[in-house]
Amino acid sequence: MTTYLLDTNMASHVIKGDIPSVRSRLVDVPMQCVAVSVVTQAELLYGVAKRGHPQGLTTRVREFLARVRVVPWTEEVAEVYGRLRASCEAAGVPLAPMDMMIAAHAKALSLAAAQVADTAVLITRDRAFARVPGGLSLDDWTQEPAA
Repeated sequence: MTTYLLDTNMASHVIKGDIPSVRSRLVDVPMQCVAVSVVTQAELLYGVAKRGHPQGLTTRVREFLARVRVVPWTEEVAEVYGRLRASCEAAGVPLAPMDMMIAAHAKALSLAAAQVADTAVLITRDRAFARVPGGLSLDDWTQEPAA
């Protein structure tokens, strides 16, 4: 089974429905395979709070979070984060703090999935993730799938 971990920007596109290809790709994936990091959950809730909790947006965010699996931050993710952040700093790869946490979460999910012959893919349009040392499995749902 593949876990599709949506980063915050991709989750926002799903919630807003502003890019048809994102919704189309989401429909093609079993919902039990779609997840967000608890970091993305926090960022989405911050966005709602920052805007004063408008009813429509608050409802859409809450409904989205009720439908996807929110993956908790664990000790294993913290271990991966420490190593990944050190690797990124040594390689001169800048990532925003929350992006670093999401990258570590995706890497930890990939490591765990590999142990049971599964995969984990970070769904993002942010090209900074492609520079993460050791690589991440990435897909950009704003683009048409490769043939």
